Amino acid sequence: MYPYNKALVGSARALRKKMTPEEKHIWYDFLRLLPVTVKRQKNIENYILDFYVASAKIAIEIDGLQHVLPQNKEADFERDSALARWGITVLRYTNKDINERFYAVCEEILNAIGLTAADLKT
Repeated sequence: MYPYNKALVGSARALRKKMTPEEKHIWYDFLRLLPVTVKRQKNIENYILDFYVASAKIAIEIDGLQHVLPQNKEADFERDSALARWGITVLRYTNKDINERFYAVCEEILNAIGLTAADLKT
């Protein structure tokens, strides 16, 4: 069981309600169709993960432009390192990736969690 920060519950709930267009796209058009449970805005330690597949210990992060700033890149590295200590692999995609390489991103996620397109719910 991962550490759970009760102080982040309200923030996670708010983030679920106001997902970015790219988060909505990956969620409604792909992740929710997977035959495994995918949590949105999952609270682990002091972090809120965009999406989390517990059965594969995979976090999926959709990064906006703010993540290219040096201070945010460092924060992302620290976050990924903290999650790695729990055995969680972080897959990071940019908004541009979602908008321009959607199917390739979906294929990468499927491969990471050990599924194929044939496993998707219809």
